[in-house]
Amino acid sequence: MDLRTKLYQMFILGLDGEGYHQALKDGLGGIIFFTKDIESADQFKTLTSEIKKEALISPFLSIDQEGGRVERTENIHNGKKYLSAKYAYGKGLAYLEKQTDEIAKELCSYGINLNFAPCIDVNTNPNNPIIGERAFASNPEDVIIGESIVSKRYRKNNIIPCAKHFPGHGDANADSHLTLPEITLDFKTLEKYHIKPFKAAIDNGIEMIMVAHLHVPHFEKEIIPTSLSKNAISYLRNTLGYKGVIISDDMIMKGVAKFGAIEACEMGIRAGLNMFIYRNSTPETINIIDTIAIKAENDIELKNNIEESYKLITKLKQEKNI
Repeated sequence: MDLRTKLYQMFILGLDGEGYHQALKDGLGGIIFFTKDIESADQFKTLTSEIKKEALISPFLSIDQEGGRVERTENIHNGKKYLSAKYAYGKGLAYLEKQTDEIAKELCSYGINLNFAPCIDVNTNPNNPIIGERAFASNPEDVIIGESIVSKRYRKNNIIPCAKHFPGHGDANADSHLTLPEITLDFKTLEKYHIKPFKAAIDNGIEMIMVAHLHVPHFEKEIIPTSLSKNAISYLRNTLGYKGVIISDDMIMKGVAKFGAIEACEMGIRAGLNMFIYRNSTPETINIIDTIAIKAENDIELKNNIEESYKLITKLKQEKNI
């Protein structure tokens, strides 16, 4: 496998821009689907099946399906909604387990194998514009219980869970889709409340963790998002002992976009990110991959980090029979 193909494995792209067709032939790691891509159950099954046939390497077929306001199968459900994490958890653990089974079985029936859930942020800021009811609770103990149940049910139904958004988006006062929020909590508080569920998820064998576009001064005095921070990712690896796949939040979000398209991606690879999400597959996005592939041929750090990421991605795909 050449270095360019291994680099392509590190990317999950959306369908906008149509570049995903060639990218799949070049070794693309996965596809992410949004509401606009999903018209009916039959259409969606056909779409995932065709994508698998196009792929050089079997891809992650992924989605954000949390329930509540983050639900991508709305066109199929004709108005029926799954409850968000807060309300599903509030109806009791048996209800949460049952709903998660329903979500997982449905996703599996369409060919999905990776869900960017559960959201294990602790919603400590009631004015948080992005988390709110997406969190199981405003305390880490309940979030830990919710994560354990949801992740187990996904695994049982052949869906890979991805815990998000490390190191915790619950105290943010801004939306990282629009800007780069800053988390000004002292680090002891951050660990005690917000990082605690991630440590529990790691101890329970979580397969993938999504890193948020947040500025945490403890990790970086400069205004660098945790998603691109070597210190934040080293903390995940070395302090929390995480050995799985680390993925970015959507790299098109404003919280990271200002760092420059190619530059941000390169920073992420150097920081130790294993995978990137881009909601599109436009020529500009494909150019990011191809430009870094050329540079990596003569850059030992980039090359080694791509090799390491490829090993982790391949290991996860083999373990899950993808």
